Amino acid sequence: MSVTIYHNPGCGTSRNTLAMIRQSGIEPVIIEYLKTPPSRQRLIELIEGMLIEDMPIEDMAIPARALLRKKGTPYTELGLDDDKWSQEELIDFMLVHPILINRPIVVTPKGVRLCRPSEAVLDLLANPRIGRFVKEDGEVIDAV
Repeated sequence: MSVTIYHNPGCGTSRNTLAMIRQSGIEPVIIEYLKTPPSRQRLIELIEGMLIEDMPIEDMAIPARALLRKKGTPYTELGLDDDKWSQEELIDFMLVHPILINRPIVVTPKGVRLCRPSEAVLDLLANPRIGRFVKEDGEVIDAV
């Protein structure tokens, strides 16, 4: 199974997600999206392919706003909380400021998901029974 993670090594949730993927027996393709941001087309594909509450979205995208990260970003300074911004404009902001893209995003043959919390990745893995996993904050996940 091929797995790609849009990863930020400075993010605990992203590190936990990557560790869970590896514990499942897969070495994913790792894209550090702050160093190598996705193209406009790829970002649109990721948004359109997102899974929400275990249901694939067909023929419609989740709102780009749902992928925006607020904490530690220029979200407030740019006024992105204003509903005036269109889907296309929000994507433009994410392309100019990749830190606005929430993470980690994981892509597998089972779908695309923003893996927050990190254990959301388990639904996307061929082998979700990774056993006992201890997150960096000490939380224990028993995926047996």
